[in-house]
Amino acid sequence: MQSAQRTTGGKHRKQNTSSLKNRISLMTLVASALSISGATGAAIAQSHTKTTDKDAKIALAAHEGEVVAEEETSPQILSIAEFKPNTNLSNQLTKAVQYSEERAVIDELIRIPKVTIAKPADGILTTLFEFRWGAFHTGIDIANASGTPIYAVMDGTVIDSGPASGYGQWIRIRHDDGSISVYGHMETLDVSVGERVVAGQQIAGMGSLGFSTGPHLHFEIHPDGSTPADPIAWLEEHGVSF
Repeated sequence: MQSAQRTTGGKHRKQNTSSLKNRISLMTLVASALSISGATGAAIAQSHTKTTDKDAKIALAAHEGEVVAEEETSPQILSIAEFKPNTNLSNQLTKAVQYSEERAVIDELIRIPKVTIAKPADGILTTLFEFRWGAFHTGIDIANASGTPIYAVMDGTVIDSGPASGYGQWIRIRHDDGSISVYGHMETLDVSVGERVVAGQQIAGMGSLGFSTGPHLHFEIHPDGSTPADPIAWLEEHGVSF
């Protein structure tokens, strides 16, 4: 009786294999999830670390005045200038027009040939650099109608312009080389003392004031500033002839 009970009590219960398989599958699934989660986390952490390292390098380079080249895979960021509305357009247009006008004047002046020596007046030579009426005539006389333009023979500064004994009215110009030219008997004067003139500029109108027998220009040239020289020879030396 007792022996039978031991035999019965020692029997092993039959295990449920289906439940065991389910537990193994669940554990495998959990392990896989944990593995994937760990790999993803590691990738994210690595990416974050690379970004942080890159940002640190750029910040350090900027602090030291250097430029860090972007990787080829990085998108290029273009710098676009800030749009600012033009609030002074009228003033800019005025300046542009003024510049254009000034440029046109300069271009016109450039095209004008530079005159170094000019003929003092057009007309007929009536008296030369010679003795006349018992005295030496220190210039030449060029006869023409009253008001005929008289021109400065060279660039210079006006040192006299007004009445003068014997000349009626005269103009004297000191030129840049130190020479002085003299113009006499004018009816009208177009320049004043201290005024700057250029070769070929009209300075007066022909007349017959002073010791004169008719409208003409009495012209003298003093190359050294004091001694008169033959104006015809001087003009010819500079390429001007009557």
